[in-house]
Amino acid sequence: MADELDLLRRADPAPADAPPFADGPLDHHGERHLHRLLHGRTPSPGRPARPRPARRGVRLAWGLAATAVVAVTAVALLLGGPGTPPAVAAPRPLVVRADATPVSLDRLAERAEAVAADGGPALRRGTHVQSWSLGMSDDAPPITLPEERIVRWTADGRHTELVVATDPRHPGRPVLGEDEDGNPRQVEDGHVISDRTYPPSWSDAPPAARPPHEAGRLRAYLEEAQRTPSLDTSQLLDAAALLLDNWTLGARESAALARLLADTGGLRPAGKVTDRLGRPGQAYVHETTGVRRMLIMDPASGAVLGLETTFTEAQPEYGVTAGDVMEYSAWTR
Repeated sequence: MADELDLLRRADPAPADAPPFADGPLDHHGERHLHRLLHGRTPSPGRPARPRPARRGVRLAWGLAATAVVAVTAVALLLGGPGTPPAVAAPRPLVVRADATPVSLDRLAERAEAVAADGGPALRRGTHVQSWSLGMSDDAPPITLPEERIVRWTADGRHTELVVATDPRHPGRPVLGEDEDGNPRQVEDGHVISDRTYPPSWSDAPPAARPPHEAGRLRAYLEEAQRTPSLDTSQLLDAAALLLDNWTLGARESAALARLLADTGGLRPAGKVTDRLGRPGQAYVHETTGVRRMLIMDPASGAVLGLETTFTEAQPEYGVTAGDVMEYSAWTR
């Protein structure tokens, strides 16, 4: 009972910037957190828990709750008729090309600081992200649910969120774009999971608050966002993903994040890589028990392009083999 009570105390499915006692639907993140609370499984005595990131767990795909059923149905319809078993594409790990002179994170942070000094793009609230997340169960093979999400804010504090199940036959093909007024619109075939507009809301707490563009202050900001007093490398990667799921960083904020990652350590340069959107990047790897996390950064600007998590150990009880992708996110402007 103590574990369940502690879980309830730490559960916070409502968005950080939601007004108290608000009456309305949870947003995309809230649904995922609530579903994890209701259906998450704790390991039985004597059985180790399967590895997963601190916040962005292996069961992320199921966090769409009821809308996931719609998305999987859409995948089935994309790949075959009603009598055809659904064939869901699972992405393979990105291939890193070893570099004779790998670029250190410190060197990349210097490049990012130089770009920021010359101006560069500005910070913008909202995000545009494509993601793949492995959903696991005891009685079915693991599947990957690809989706694309775009969030845009208006000057009066309102924001829209459009989530689309992407075609798994073409996981790198964008299905969302913007019209001439900056409003999200569909540009390719994709099944809409949710399309919502939220009323005006404001918050001075991270990650809703404007992120700073100095590395020390950004660390404090991310520690507050993660509710963790001191972030290790794995936790910092989680915090960076949370930041990028809420903000499109400008050159100064990207430089601060690159410097923070470099100063924290724990990420080794692995070489060059082409991400799932066809962009060239530098790969930096952090390994923990059973899991490898690869951060992909723009070699010219130091901006974070993506984050990939793969299993390094098999989990046969869930149909997972070493090398399977646990989850992947690719952020764009």
